[in-house]
Amino acid sequence: MAFTISDELLGTFVPILVYWLYSGLYVVLGSFDKLDNYRLHSRIDEDEKNLVSKGDVVKGVLLQQFFQAVVAILLFAVTGNGAGAEANQQSSSIAIARQFVIAMLVMDTWQYFMHRYMHHNKFLYRHIHSLHHRLVVPYAFGALYNHPIEGLLNDTIGGALSFLVSGMSPRVSIFFFSFATIKTVDDHCGLWLPGNLFHVFFKNNTAYHDIHHQLYGSKYNFAQPFFVMWDRILGTYMPYSLEKRPDGGFEALATKDYKQTKDYKDN
Repeated sequence: MAFTISDELLGTFVPILVYWLYSGLYVVLGSFDKLDNYRLHSRIDEDEKNLVSKGDVVKGVLLQQFFQAVVAILLFAVTGNGAGAEANQQSSSIAIARQFVIAMLVMDTWQYFMHRYMHHNKFLYRHIHSLHHRLVVPYAFGALYNHPIEGLLNDTIGGALSFLVSGMSPRVSIFFFSFATIKTVDDHCGLWLPGNLFHVFFKNNTAYHDIHHQLYGSKYNFAQPFFVMWDRILGTYMPYSLEKRPDGGFEALATKDYKQTKDYKDN
């Protein structure tokens, strides 16, 4: 008998593996001195400004991924429908592309409103979401460093809704959630590398999200991980420019018009 792994198990664990492989790539890239000229923050800032150790970040991410895997296994068990799932696997490229777009829109919508609410509700921010903002200087493997409750409400439920509403099969979900994972890691990588296709095709990118992690941008740029539409529609979009730092690298800076507003200074 040939040993096979179900699409459901692959859909559960491949995105987790992708997370560590892709973030590990950025750890390696970040170790090269020559790439310091592409950093959004200096190595010193990364070590001194962040309020949590990298060891605790790793443990926090692994805890979130454990709960994420449990929910995914339960979701696949509840929604599995045998022949129907097999039929979905034969979907055309157009159907799969449509499912990707729907899933991206659903995920963005859920995460925008949940993320924004966690900033505006003082209790939720203080006791839950502020954990993620201990990373003032984001880095790749800290992308999913959250309070477990936030991980469940924002990422895990958002992912489940994307899966259910889009109607994608477990096999398609392997690719979608791996793609979403890569995008999320890239948004936190802290490097503005030339030729990065995410920076070319997405306005919501590393610099855009870096603004949100700074104190002055904490009430703006809530959208994640794909588009900026909700920020634009609801007035929480903060435009920025990339400026070269004198000591090397880049800095994402909000435009002057936003710096002069009262809301910009509030926390």
